[in-house]
Amino acid sequence: MDNITYLINPTSIAVIGASSIPKRSGNIVMKNLLNNEFDGVIMPVTKEHTSVCGILAYSSIEFLPTSPDIALVCTPRSKHVETFKQLAQVKAKAAVILSDSQVDRDINTENIAKSCLKIAKENGIRILGPDSLGIIVPWSNFNASLSPIDAHKGKLAFVSQSGAICTTVLDWAYDRDIGFSTFVSLGSSLDIQVADLLDFLANDSHTEAILIYLDSIDDARRFMSAARAASRNKRILVLKGGRSIEGQQASIAHTGGTSTLDVIYDSAIQRAGMLRVNNSHELFAAVETLTHAIPLRGDRLAIVTNGGGPAIIAVDTLIGLGGNLSVLSQSTLDALGKILTDTWSKSNPIDIHGDSDYHRYSEVLKVLMDSDCCDAILLMCSPSVTADGLQTAKEVVSTIKNHPRHRKFNFLTNWSGERSAHAARIHFTQAGIPTYRTAESAVTAFMHLVNYKRNQQQLMETPTTIEAVDKGKLLLAKDWIKNIRSNKNVIHLDTHQICPFFELFGLEVLPNYIADDSSEAIHLAEKLGYPVAVKLRSVDIQHKSSVQGVMLNLRNSDEVAHAVDAILDRAHWYDPSAHINGVLVQKMAKSLDFEELRIQVKTDPIFGPSIFIGQGGANWDISADSICGLPPLNTALAKNLIIQAMQKGKIRQYRDQNTIDIDGLAQILVTISQMIIECPEIVDLDIHPLLTKGTRFIILDANLSIAGHQTSPRQRLAIRPYPKELEESVTLKDGREILIRPILPEDEPYHANFIHNVSREDLYKRFFSHVGEFDHEALANLTQIDFDREMAFVAVEQTQSSYSILGVSRAILASDNISSDFAVLIRSDQQGKGLGKLLMKKIIQYCQQKQVPQLSGVTMPNNSGMINMAKEFGFDIDIQFDENIAYLNLHL
Repeated sequence: MDNITYLINPTSIAVIGASSIPKRSGNIVMKNLLNNEFDGVIMPVTKEHTSVCGILAYSSIEFLPTSPDIALVCTPRSKHVETFKQLAQVKAKAAVILSDSQVDRDINTENIAKSCLKIAKENGIRILGPDSLGIIVPWSNFNASLSPIDAHKGKLAFVSQSGAICTTVLDWAYDRDIGFSTFVSLGSSLDIQVADLLDFLANDSHTEAILIYLDSIDDARRFMSAARAASRNKRILVLKGGRSIEGQQASIAHTGGTSTLDVIYDSAIQRAGMLRVNNSHELFAAVETLTHAIPLRGDRLAIVTNGGGPAIIAVDTLIGLGGNLSVLSQSTLDALGKILTDTWSKSNPIDIHGDSDYHRYSEVLKVLMDSDCCDAILLMCSPSVTADGLQTAKEVVSTIKNHPRHRKFNFLTNWSGERSAHAARIHFTQAGIPTYRTAESAVTAFMHLVNYKRNQQQLMETPTTIEAVDKGKLLLAKDWIKNIRSNKNVIHLDTHQICPFFELFGLEVLPNYIADDSSEAIHLAEKLGYPVAVKLRSVDIQHKSSVQGVMLNLRNSDEVAHAVDAILDRAHWYDPSAHINGVLVQKMAKSLDFEELRIQVKTDPIFGPSIFIGQGGANWDISADSICGLPPLNTALAKNLIIQAMQKGKIRQYRDQNTIDIDGLAQILVTISQMIIECPEIVDLDIHPLLTKGTRFIILDANLSIAGHQTSPRQRLAIRPYPKELEESVTLKDGREILIRPILPEDEPYHANFIHNVSREDLYKRFFSHVGEFDHEALANLTQIDFDREMAFVAVEQTQSSYSILGVSRAILASDNISSDFAVLIRSDQQGKGLGKLLMKKIIQYCQQKQVPQLSGVTMPNNSGMINMAKEFGFDIDIQFDENIAYLNLHL
């Protein structure tokens, strides 16, 4: 059992530093444990008292009668190292270092933390904290926290890096009877991080949704891998502090994290299939929504209101957030017309007027639920003499519950006001229907569901296949970088220098030439044809604008001569020691009527290389003017990135210009992603601008910074890219040459065809049940895998006329890497050719490289082919005929 499990579900607890003194952490946590009637062993440890809260105390950890599953450490930090030495001796499995006001000023807390972590790792003790508020697991009556507020039982897990956020959420939820499956305060995350808890909660039967408060993360690869895995099973919402530069600085001062652009966190959260909320107000609305909402069927919202003004606010909020107001069908309009007066709005929002009573709400609601014109219904009620708030709420709840189609819709309510609406909102909460004080919060909550669904759909999109960079050109590109970089110092290159590198990746650069003086510049300008632009070249003057180092639209030789001389003079005057490398001469691009975009690559200390795209311009602010994508990008991800940039106004198209070729621009982004992956020396890349017109893309200006990489080239990426190094060509018994390689998202149609060619009997042996057609979602789960914790090898045969998958082997690693489950499936008409052994060998080699101790699988006792093959590879076979299962285990 993983020791995280002992942390969440302990049977024995030691409270180190237990106390009878009120308001001491050792007293608060003891009372919380006892008040929740924890059904396990509680062992107070203190030299000051013979008993604490009526429970016999032990004077030292060494005298404990049993090994504790979890130790709650409430002592001053100066005693922590000795405490952990003793916990190791009694074989404790987990420890929570709770917040403590008794901080010794003259101690080195960092050294103490490192010493404690070293002892813990050597002895398998997992640490929550330091500075943790604690942990609450209501389903186990387990409250090991310093919180003054308890938590109800529920299906929502909450994980927070802020103790203050924890108590605020608990206070808010308790009053609304919103419950939790698990409530964890991470504190300073010395050991246990968000990723560890996501791995646990993803498989927790009590948890349906997860809410996270983040200040920062330290291990992007680990976080992304855990988040992507968990979001396939649970709904996850994230509130991330530090949107502004000032907020980031406050976060760093508070937690000691690293500065990362907020737009990168936006990208990471979305890429992992989670949803970000913007503030604590939205956080509370999200809790309300997640607690009660069923999975969203679509994004069409119908609004029923007894007041025009609030409905207009709701519509403005919906459209502003990218929502979709449903269109009422003619049959729905006719049905509503029979209920409402002739003066009703005859459109959505459905204004039923201020004189409406609860009967009218009920009848309109029935009409909407009888129709298929919407996916969600927002019911709004302003204080009214004719519609008592509570009575109307009761009628609405009754109407929804009694309608046979109510599970096809999401319902949200906005009963505005306080005194007249308070009881109604309580009734909705008790009935499990989300309710909100304002129209804006109700619509924002609906859009949380919509955007979450959109993020999930984007993750499941099947990308189109693109042409990989030619291997020969890729080798030339790597040689080019090797030749340019003479040492590990960062080298900055300009447009002219980068041209050969870009051309190897198929990127077009506007022709440019280098001139040392004005006379040479005139000669080159006449060769290019007027008008032209000239630009200063100097690695020592990073911003050309500092010396007016760019002169545009020069129409004759006199203008060129004057511009070059003036630029060089200003540069020498600005910095006499600067190295001036002449000027760059280019054809004026604006005369070609192109639209300008900007693409930038920056290497973040946590997330590694990140790709930014936006409109660009002289006042480009990467935080505000761009949207970010994390490599590796495929075509589906790149297209979604561009569409989001357009929707958020980061890319603005003008009516008199051609529409941007999204497919072509996506190809540019995918190429840049490939460039980053294959050439790890790239530190920064700035294309400013990228000119686009129709299907043509031309780089006008660019800067590239390269340096030696200190870590494994691919480890620097937040998401592990396709492991090309695992590709292998093999020969089958019948002499055919095939390729065994990791699976790709683009394999989805080929994988569908592969399954179609597996017999029903073979599928039954693989899945232990009769399976029908695999839909898109099922196929996406099989082909879009996280290479950090899962591997699927496909055996591919390619001829001039066909491309087919012949077999698949899979390994799914446990989150702690202590074991891996495997499976092998061969196309029924390809069996007996040695393919199964080749795929099994490939999986075993992969697990050995990952240093997984054990490989496990299950099959049916009558699957003699699989069992015999497993025996050849040295598996232990355990056949349980009563269960009709054969267990296969291999110690690696």
